[in-house]
Amino acid sequence: MSREISITALKYNPSNPKSKPEFKTYTLEETPGMTLYIALTKIKSTIDHDLSSDFVCRAGICGACGMVVNGKPRLACKTLTTDFPEGKIDLLPLPTFPLIKDLSVDTGSWMKNMSVRVQSWIVANEVTDISKIEKVVEPSVAEDVFELDRCIECGLCVAGCSTAIMREDFVGAVGLNRVARFSIDPHDTRTDEDFYELIGDDDGIFGCMSLLACEDHCPKNLPLQSKIAYMRRKMVKV
Repeated sequence: MSREISITALKYNPSNPKSKPEFKTYTLEETPGMTLYIALTKIKSTIDHDLSSDFVCRAGICGACGMVVNGKPRLACKTLTTDFPEGKIDLLPLPTFPLIKDLSVDTGSWMKNMSVRVQSWIVANEVTDISKIEKVVEPSVAEDVFELDRCIECGLCVAGCSTAIMREDFVGAVGLNRVARFSIDPHDTRTDEDFYELIGDDDGIFGCMSLLACEDHCPKNLPLQSKIAYMRRKMVKV
């Protein structure tokens, strides 16, 4: 048996001088297996064509649909409306990221700046010869690298981070996870001293207050807690 649910979303366009922040409530009939993606698509197609939100894959892979749902950062495509027994859902855009409109934020620019900040690429002291077989990597090490590579850069860890809200230049768990990924990759020849130059300050590893909301909200269940602790131990020894 279906029920009626209400979704309240922020409406605001910062690029329009006449626009003022307001909340608008939409009422619709819940359908079996309804996610917030489905609900918002229905709202945009039948009730409010002007409501903005971001979606791409609908499968928890692209990370585009991050938003604050009843006070917690979540992916809309992976959030069922049945998760909310009272049938009342409040939506806000992710904090710390520039607001584009309504529920849409610019995570791309933030992620690009973070990637440059932590030099998110393999640094090697040798020229790769593509005519030769690649360097052998132990399966266990390759598995560890792949595990950290599962990050989809959705921004939920950043949105749930108190330090990121207070420190504009904090690299966040996503940036620290990226550094951990390259520090364990045998293809990368950088030393702990090199990584210290990237994250050895209060905008890096020492800015983390270990509240661990990043791991609590990560939709891919990445081991952010252990990897941040791993990097902090390494950086303290430098």
